Amino acid sequence: MNPPAEPLAPPPPALQIDDLSVSYRTGPFKPARRVVHGLGLSVSPGEVVGFLGPNGAGKSTTIKAILGFLTPDTGSVRVFGHEAGSTAAKAKIGYLPEVALYYPFLTPMETLRLYGRLQGMGGRELERASRDLLERVGLGGRERQQLRTFSKGMQQRLGVAQALLGSPDLLVLDEVSSGIDPLGRRDLREVLREAKDRGATIFFSSHELDEVAQLCDRVVLVSGGRVVDARRMDAGLRAGIGSALETYFVDTLHTAR
Repeated sequence: MNPPAEPLAPPPPALQIDDLSVSYRTGPFKPARRVVHGLGLSVSPGEVVGFLGPNGAGKSTTIKAILGFLTPDTGSVRVFGHEAGSTAAKAKIGYLPEVALYYPFLTPMETLRLYGRLQGMGGRELERASRDLLERVGLGGRERQQLRTFSKGMQQRLGVAQALLGSPDLLVLDEVSSGIDPLGRRDLREVLREAKDRGATIFFSSHELDEVAQLCDRVVLVSGGRVVDARRMDAGLRAGIGSALETYFVDTLHTAR
């Protein structure tokens, strides 16, 4: 008689941050300033989480630590069980910075070819994926237009396409709708919903609370480099498409101070 099979271990969180503290210097002769203080959070695979907070709350610094751009003073960050900044962790992530800047004399197709080859894509697969993504983010017909002619919103659309290239397991998006017009934001919501439907985990910061209310499963609110609250998005927070979420945001930050 065969022994009973060992139970399968649960999959690791898509993102696990424990006791994260990060400092950096703003100049060569200035003392280090701590921006993130003992921050902790966990994101499950397939979850869409809005990372919210006022300017200077430590959101972008935390995101840079997730990507391995900054070394923590204390604590740890793991991406699907891999140490942040490792090759294995980077292979799981699609990233959009707050300000997406690309070589101005490249075209959108050339840009996606460059980024696709850097992650090991190529041939017909890369061409097909690039054209499909440009169409999905509203840049169809502009594949051969030089980026120096693009507006900020069009650059941001290209940034979303670049982040989605290769169907990453975790999308990390910093101020995802920055500079995008209302039509573009609607298109962006659809693209992100498609990513969620295929099983991607999405972790994004935004000041556009309507976007958060319509997309997120959960919100994490930070202030002064610390998590001050986290909660599931329910019907109450979605009421009025962002107005209830705005009240929660303001009231919680006021209490935290």
